[in-house]
Amino acid sequence: MEKIKIDKHLVEELKWRGMIHDIMPGTEELLAREQVTAYVGIDPTADSLHIGHLVGVMMLKRLQHAGHKPIALVGGATGMIGDPSGKSQERNLLDEPTLRQNQEALKAQISRFLDFETDASNRALMVNNYDWMKEFTFLGFIRDIGKHITVNYMMAKDSVKKRLGADSKSGMSFTEFTYQLVQGYDFQVLYRDHQCKLQMGGSDQWGNIVTGTELIRRIERGEAFALTWPLITKSDGGKFGKTEEGNVWLDPVRTTPYKFYQFWLNVSDEDAEKYLKIFTMLNKEQVEALVKEHGIAPHTRLLQNKLAEELTVMVHSRDEYEMAVEASGILFGKGTTESLKNIREDVFLSVFEGVPQFEIPSSDMDQDVLELLAVSTGVFDSKGEARRMVAGGGVSINKQKLSGPDQRISSEDFISKKYLLVQKGKKNYYLIRVKEK
Repeated sequence: MEKIKIDKHLVEELKWRGMIHDIMPGTEELLAREQVTAYVGIDPTADSLHIGHLVGVMMLKRLQHAGHKPIALVGGATGMIGDPSGKSQERNLLDEPTLRQNQEALKAQISRFLDFETDASNRALMVNNYDWMKEFTFLGFIRDIGKHITVNYMMAKDSVKKRLGADSKSGMSFTEFTYQLVQGYDFQVLYRDHQCKLQMGGSDQWGNIVTGTELIRRIERGEAFALTWPLITKSDGGKFGKTEEGNVWLDPVRTTPYKFYQFWLNVSDEDAEKYLKIFTMLNKEQVEALVKEHGIAPHTRLLQNKLAEELTVMVHSRDEYEMAVEASGILFGKGTTESLKNIREDVFLSVFEGVPQFEIPSSDMDQDVLELLAVSTGVFDSKGEARRMVAGGGVSINKQKLSGPDQRISSEDFISKKYLLVQKGKKNYYLIRVKEK
């Protein structure tokens, strides 16, 4: 097995990246002294990660990059319960087949970040806590685990206090109350079976993580550690990772690579600098050089462009990134008829999602352009309006200006024999689609 050199400055780097909220005394020394096995829990509530999960995945990636061994724990059992931390309500509970299906999908995504295949001593591992919880009886659990942690200890946790406080309308179920015991037992199992000494998580997980270190101390007579990162926020106070459509997913079916790319491209300058530190592997010198260069010409949005490139390539691929760049060029005036015809249909539809659309039968594909724009569709209210604007050079079909109002459109002009992109002026787009038979 290949011996891996340890980077002794991991915690120092995490501090520079703004990625440490709380850290248990002794953690930094442990990480500088030996190869450490550490884990992050991910609840498999969907068959895809979204960018809110990326912080934890990037922490595991940095850990492995520094020579340590990462474990991604899929919370099959805890996903059946729901975590009260930061939640005002209990979450939906999942059945086992759904959890297993989600687990496989998540591993495929996480494999883009972590090395599960190498022979190195810090090869990544994925585990599911359902595998060790499914045989536990209720009596067995409260006898073997529950007796080691007092109710007073559990009640003192902030996540429990918030749900039991005067402002809470729903209270807390016994199921959720026991969550920290189940998560604590996960840590104990990983300590016992994989010599895992460190659990990492968001700042809202501190109480649950510390319960695990307490179980390890009391049952295993061992020492374990905790490290949390701050919850990611946006500079304008909005929730990170949310758009009008909802979550930004890593699954290209849920969120297309083009939309994924656009999300990062549209963050603020302040957030772009912060996200470069959190979500990319660029080092301090590289980030500082980009920030300096961006400051000279902010209008070029250098930080956002670099952020969007790094993330789209890492999550999807270089090819998907280049297609997203080309597609953006088409939308913002730099595209050509040729580039429009060369992009994939799914990317094309993603770019022009939301623009006004008209459907025509295939029999209407061959006709005079004015008839098409003002009669067969409603791009123009009248032929007279269409004629004036075409004559003035203000109308393009598939990024090519119409030569005159007498031009004829044929089926050969339609992209993929299905779509015609009409541009009226600089910013108004319309999509004409051929009806499917």
